[in-house]
Amino acid sequence: MLLDERYILQDSAQLRDYYAAPHPGVLHKQIDHLDDYARRLIALSPFVVLGTQGPRGFDCSPKGGEPGFIQVENDKTLLLPDRGGNNRLDGLTNLLHHPFAGLLFLIPGWSECFRVNGRAQISVDPALCARFAQNGVPAKSVVVIRVDEAFIHCGRAIGFAGLWESGRQHDPAQLPKALEVFKAHVALHKAAQ
Repeated sequence: MLLDERYILQDSAQLRDYYAAPHPGVLHKQIDHLDDYARRLIALSPFVVLGTQGPRGFDCSPKGGEPGFIQVENDKTLLLPDRGGNNRLDGLTNLLHHPFAGLLFLIPGWSECFRVNGRAQISVDPALCARFAQNGVPAKSVVVIRVDEAFIHCGRAIGFAGLWESGRQHDPAQLPKALEVFKAHVALHKAAQ
């Protein structure tokens, strides 16, 4: 299917004309710091998606741990430990080029999500990394995020997806094994070279 160019929006004025104006409350719910509610939500969250932008485009990296693995240092600062993973370093590399980060916090069973946007730096300070030790192993680095915006986000997408409804989860037998996908994509990558 080809895109009909007549229906492609080209600028923010066209976009705003096409959609209804947001309710004023949606705009006024945004704050520039982490209040007590933000602290509670972040402390309950075992999963966050870190959005970054770099020279090759955008990246959304999943980060997880025990609830509260991301710590609120103060009203304007979050600390996100980076523990050993696949070492692609997509999000971290992006932060070196463009220090803006967006965080989407999810809390199992809660039908909303919580968002924080800010500017980030990567610290390898041994004392700071040691604060986030897991099983005696310090974090590899800590992303220090200076909060610019924080707000609750409508849970419509979570509700539409039935994300927390056990009856909407797929039967594991229907899902491909992660190793199968990995091997197939490595083979496709090699064949394309």
